[in-house]
Amino acid sequence: MQHLFPFDSKICYNQRKSMMLQEPRLLWLTGLSGSGKSTLALRLEHYLFHEGYKVFLLDGDNVRNGLNKDLSFTEEDRKENIRRVAEVSKLMLDAGLVVICAFISPYEAERALVKETVGNNRFSEVYVNCSLQVCEQRDTKGLYAKAREGLISNFTGISAPYEAPSAPDVEVRTDEEAIEESLYKIITHAEQQLRMPERMKLSVNA
Repeated sequence: MQHLFPFDSKICYNQRKSMMLQEPRLLWLTGLSGSGKSTLALRLEHYLFHEGYKVFLLDGDNVRNGLNKDLSFTEEDRKENIRRVAEVSKLMLDAGLVVICAFISPYEAERALVKETVGNNRFSEVYVNCSLQVCEQRDTKGLYAKAREGLISNFTGISAPYEAPSAPDVEVRTDEEAIEESLYKIITHAEQQLRMPERMKLSVNA
């Protein structure tokens, strides 16, 4: 674009990582509404924070209540919703943070865009797999009932598609396993990616 002159900070990315004592990473939780994404994301954030990680959670409903409140649920606006979240996540990663995102993000192309935006080496896709039947039985927000009645259009799983990840970094089955089991799988993956040698030395010497 014309008349834009981006500048480079005098503080480099590796300096920020070193100060944070962690590898910045985006943990992206995708799945149907009611699959347990937000529950897992909240508990994951709580765990990582109390383990000393500098972590921040971006949740779909919260983001749509602020940054993206001008967007609807059409396919085009859903893509824009995810594009904006990807750019915000990139800024937070560049600052040295660990970022957790819990978004339905139903399209494979959207999630690929997020990965490309933040960098392949800073992205983990977590598929919160839960059958539509179980999600609909839970209907924690009453949305499936409204979608079935035609009160909500473009609702994922009912009147809009969900493209399941073909090769997620982590897959949990929240319709078959306890929440603690799913959380443990995600934590095990996350800590392998987030720990820096400096942090590991501190843990050994503590």
